[in-house]
Amino acid sequence: MNLLNRLPGRIYLILATLIFAASSSVTRQIINLGEQHLINGRNPISFCNVLLVGNIWALIILVLLYRQEIQTHPWKKLKSKDWGFLSLIALLSGALGPALIFSALDQTSVSNVILIGRIEPPLTLALSVLFLKERVNLWVIAGAILGFIGVGLTVLIAPASDSMVEMATFEIGVGELLVIAGAVATAIATIISKITLQHISLGFFSLYRTTLGTLIFFMIVVKLFGWSHFTDVFAPVIWQWMLIYSAIIVVGGQFFWLKGLKLSNASEVSLVNAFSPLAAIVFAYLIVREVPTFGQYIGGSVIAIAIIINQIGLNRLSPPPSPKPLSASGLDRSVGFKGM
Repeated sequence: MNLLNRLPGRIYLILATLIFAASSSVTRQIINLGEQHLINGRNPISFCNVLLVGNIWALIILVLLYRQEIQTHPWKKLKSKDWGFLSLIALLSGALGPALIFSALDQTSVSNVILIGRIEPPLTLALSVLFLKERVNLWVIAGAILGFIGVGLTVLIAPASDSMVEMATFEIGVGELLVIAGAVATAIATIISKITLQHISLGFFSLYRTTLGTLIFFMIVVKLFGWSHFTDVFAPVIWQWMLIYSAIIVVGGQFFWLKGLKLSNASEVSLVNAFSPLAAIVFAYLIVREVPTFGQYIGGSVIAIAIIINQIGLNRLSPPPSPKPLSASGLDRSVGFKGM
C-alpha cells in the first residue's frame, strides 16, 4: 500500500487506460460465450444486460471496498447544493451520456460514434483552461488536436482495395448529433466535478454515482423498450461472467482511473486519452484476433506522434504544474467502456 501511495498519477491513468482499452474486446468475447448458451434462441448476454448486471455487481463490490469510508463519511452534513451537483453529475456522465451513445449506435455506425466521441478530450481540456485556469501551451494543445486527427484517420481511411486507398463517407445525421450531445454532457460533468466536489470522498461519490446512474439507465431502457428487454437478465451465465468483468473492468478500472485523476492535471489526462485508441487496437488483435486495417496503422502512427508532442509540451511547462486533485472528474468513455 505504501508503494501504491507513492506512484505518480500518470501510472494510475496508464493502468486504467490499459484495463479500459481491453474492455471492448473482453465484452465481445463474453457476448460470444453467451451465443453458446442461448435461451429460446436469444443471447442472454445482451448490451443492456451487460450494463445492468455489471453495475449491480459493481455496486456490491464498491460497498465491500469502501464500506468503512462510507460509514465514516459525513453525508448527513452535505448541503442541498452538494446533493444537487452529485445528482447532476450522475445524470450527465452516469446515465445521460451512455444513453445518448446507446441511442446513437442504433442510428449510425460504430466508427462514427468513435470518431465524433473523440471531441470530448479536447473539449474537456478547453473547459479546464477556461474555467479552472489550467496551464497549457501550444505543444499540449497541438498534441490534443493531433490525437483527435489520428483517431479520425483510423476511422475514415477504409481498408486498401488493390493499390488504392478509399476514404469513407462522413455525414452528420441524428446519430452523430447524439454522440456530440453525449460527449458534451460528459465533458460538462467532468468540469462540474472538478469545481464543486473536492470535499466529496471517492468511495461515497462512486457508490452514489453508480447507484443513481444504474437506476436512471434501467428506467430509460424500460421506457424505450419495455420490460421484455430484460427477459433474460437472470440467466446464471451472465451473472457469473459479469462478476469477473465488474471486479476487474468496472471497479478495478474505476479505482485506478479516479486515483490517477486525483493526482493529475487536465494535460496529463488528455495525454493518456490520446493513447487509448492505440491500446484498444492492440488488445483487439490479442483477444479477438482483429487484424489492424491500413487506416488503423496510419491513425495509430499519428496518435503516437501526438503522444510525443504532448509529452514535450508537459516538459516545457516551467515550473511543472502541481497536480490538482480531481476527485470524481470524469469516468469519461473516451478511454473505453466503464459500465455505468
